[in-house]
Amino acid sequence: MSYLTLDEYQRKWIFTHQSMPVPEQDLEAIKPMTQARASQLWKENISAQSPDAERLSSSDWPMKESNWQQSVDWMAAWEADEDALPPEVAEFIDWQDDVTVYFCYEKYNVIETKWSVFKKHWKNFLFYDDGPILIGRRRKEALWFDTQGTVKLGFRN
Repeated sequence: MSYLTLDEYQRKWIFTHQSMPVPEQDLEAIKPMTQARASQLWKENISAQSPDAERLSSSDWPMKESNWQQSVDWMAAWEADEDALPPEVAEFIDWQDDVTVYFCYEKYNVIETKWSVFKKHWKNFLFYDDGPILIGRRRKEALWFDTQGTVKLGFRN
């Protein structure tokens, strides 16, 4: 099996927290990967050597400044009452709602969902903001969030 149930996921609370609960139909589309599957996806799409964003090597695509177009503030939008993504992010990622996305916290912690679900509940995903990278299946655009409240918009190669 490639996925854990949400009940088995150690960070389940970020999607069921009383201040921002995710509706049941959207919870069904949030699929934490098993460690083995997460590790495989991380190695193939983020880094073959490094276990997390803090230890990426200079040869990993996220560390190449030329892959990033701009950085924008996500924290202000996260703290705002509206649920919308920062406008620059919404403009940069022009994907159909059914595109499969991978929210990569680190090598053994990756969540698969649909772009529509991520857009709606992105604040939940960012309860943990220790360098997660969002990529889409068969898409070049990427987002790299940091703990200082900025997100890099760019392209993976």
